[in-house]
Amino acid sequence: MAQNGLKRQTLTGWQRKGCAQRMRIQPPRFARHHASPSFPVATTTAIRAAGTVRHLSKADRPTIASVFRDNGYATGYFGKVHTGWGEPSEDRKHRQDIDWNSELPRGVLEMGFDKYFGTPFSHNEPPYVFAEDRHVVGLDPADPLKIVLQKDVKAMGLMNWGWGASIGAKKAHEARPVKEIDRIVTDKAIEFIDQVAGKQPFFINLAYVAPHVPTYPSEQFRGTSKVGWYGDCVEQMDWYIGRLIQTLEKHGVMDNTLIIFTSDNGAIFHKEYLEQGQDSNLGLLGQKTDVWEGGMQVPFIVRWPGHIPAGSTVEPLIALMDISKTAWAAAGITAPEGASPDALNQLDLITGKSTDAVRTELYMTGITGQALRSGDWVYIPHQGSCGITTLESATWAVRYAALGQTNSDYNADGTLKADAPKKQLYNLRTDPRQSTNVIREHPEVAEELAKRFTEIRKR
Repeated sequence: MAQNGLKRQTLTGWQRKGCAQRMRIQPPRFARHHASPSFPVATTTAIRAAGTVRHLSKADRPTIASVFRDNGYATGYFGKVHTGWGEPSEDRKHRQDIDWNSELPRGVLEMGFDKYFGTPFSHNEPPYVFAEDRHVVGLDPADPLKIVLQKDVKAMGLMNWGWGASIGAKKAHEARPVKEIDRIVTDKAIEFIDQVAGKQPFFINLAYVAPHVPTYPSEQFRGTSKVGWYGDCVEQMDWYIGRLIQTLEKHGVMDNTLIIFTSDNGAIFHKEYLEQGQDSNLGLLGQKTDVWEGGMQVPFIVRWPGHIPAGSTVEPLIALMDISKTAWAAAGITAPEGASPDALNQLDLITGKSTDAVRTELYMTGITGQALRSGDWVYIPHQGSCGITTLESATWAVRYAALGQTNSDYNADGTLKADAPKKQLYNLRTDPRQSTNVIREHPEVAEELAKRFTEIRKR
């Protein structure tokens, strides 16, 4: 797909989210760029409801899917979803207050999708089942599903992924074998295409769980890479995306389909895979959860034959939030008033009609702090990565000392240098790997960006 489409060297995401008559648009998942067109199928991981399970989307706010649906598209969501369930006004904090044994509360369908099949959260978070539309798949009323709180998991001898667990509902749990989640999800997406192709245009959001932990590739793909099960999951994803491509070709709609392959954040590192050569962030500083580029730059590959020059690359900044207005524009749809207020239409850029930057800045969030990208500059009003790479309490994570990376504020053993500045400034044009904090050399730039950072944060 990358060979026949467009790539963006660095598409920035934030951690938390046929063109004419019958264009199909699929957002994908696994990559590393700020923005680039791609060949695999699109899968965007949904924005995560930080610490809660209540639904993030307001009922009266247009979404990418609802706008397509209102313009005659069939809309389907397949895979993991992290936008929560239930009304946003509810002050809910735990999964056990959702009744998983009856019709599910407000969720994916209310975001504008006609069809949903996938995991209610990430596959390491309970309940460990599939949901289809508004019900748990395979649920036996005589064997109800129960949620176990994290504090009780260890005492019960259950697998501990840090989010609690689910028990009971034997048939429902068996219907979601962890090694086959993405295969089953792919099958469902293909079924959807088979049903609507040639009858009406469609928009699909496909969000694979791999290579997120737990990393369990199907038996068919184990040993197919040189980077353990992590690499095997990537090989597996490539295969499944190929199946989707074949389905589009079978129905004769491939050339009238815009496909976007991207990720919601940079990759996280795992000790065993790092030792086997994992370099998922292509040497960029940091990893998932960080505001350093390793956490923010993601792959972005786009394919649209006849519209996007094959093998092309764009340099200007693109953000994941821009997908909505860009996709609508590709389909000839005018964005409704108030829809995607922070998104920018990048269609002219990715189709090669313009080389001018549409987006010049981006406010970025890590788990402990924020940063501002402005042109070639990145300003961080904190020390460290604002994520697990330099977070002392993240003892479970692969941190700075183990990554073998270089940053002027840190010693090789991962300790912060005594004379390290309190804030950070990097020029990505001259130092894409953020090896040198130049805030002392460019105080005027830092001062200007600090003012802009404050303005944006006040919104």
